[in-house]
Amino acid sequence: MTLAETRAAPAAVVAPDFDKLQTRLRHQVGEAVADFGMIEDGDRVMVCLSGGKDSYTMLDVLRQLQAKAPVRFELIAVNLDQKQPGFPEHVLPDYLRSIDQPFHILEQDTYSVVKRVVPEGKTMCSLCSRMRRGALYAWAAENGISKIALGHHRDDLLATFFLNLFFHAKISGMPPKLRSDDGRHTVIRPLAYVKEADIAAYAQAKAFPIIPCTLCGSQENLQRKVVKRMLDEWERETPGRLETISRALGDVRPSQLSDRVLFDFMAMRPRDVAATSPASDPLTTARAAAFDPIWNP
Repeated sequence: MTLAETRAAPAAVVAPDFDKLQTRLRHQVGEAVADFGMIEDGDRVMVCLSGGKDSYTMLDVLRQLQAKAPVRFELIAVNLDQKQPGFPEHVLPDYLRSIDQPFHILEQDTYSVVKRVVPEGKTMCSLCSRMRRGALYAWAAENGISKIALGHHRDDLLATFFLNLFFHAKISGMPPKLRSDDGRHTVIRPLAYVKEADIAAYAQAKAFPIIPCTLCGSQENLQRKVVKRMLDEWERETPGRLETISRALGDVRPSQLSDRVLFDFMAMRPRDVAATSPASDPLTTARAAAFDPIWNP
């Protein structure tokens, strides 16, 4: 879809099974919110809206839950206008006004910085995401935001897990809920249980005015895209495999792995990392303590 096409988005087309799809998404988001304690009474939730299918769907489903939730919370949609050339600035404000959704457009020219700093042909995601995160965190701190909602879905969580496994030699991923490095912000991912295919179908049925990313979204040499193609191929070969892996991320057994920080193989019991290592980075400190130079002369 071109930027021009966002100016005349078609009316929503409701498929015969749309009600089932909507119910499934609402149930999965509600389940994730409950499982990880994502939203509490009185929260001011900043919904980060990029103009893509994921963030549109997240906002839409959270608004449905807001109307029926047992707790009261506020939703504020926030978009970071990165000043990309040709960006249709009116699309998001027009849409958000049409659904009577409180919002704020944050303007910061990160586009020029990224294009100037990153060499041609190199991936831009790392620098772009850091700058974007910094701008959003700063606005959240200034405006009493208690939770920051990001639109990462189940497949994003899986891709991150395999990226860390293949390229960084560690078993870690993208948690549904986390505390920022400085401890000031709580980040939540309400779509953690929702698969991308369902989001794509939902966004198409709802005819959200999608704004394509012309900065990093068009880069084909990203490791994440390679991993995504691998996951897609796995799912085609063995339907349901990704859901199985997703469930496995919530059923970790330290005694069946090789991490001496999480499991004390001398005493044959799990370690209480937080209790034994009060430093700001307990895992790093605990790993240093677990290293025994006798066996590494």
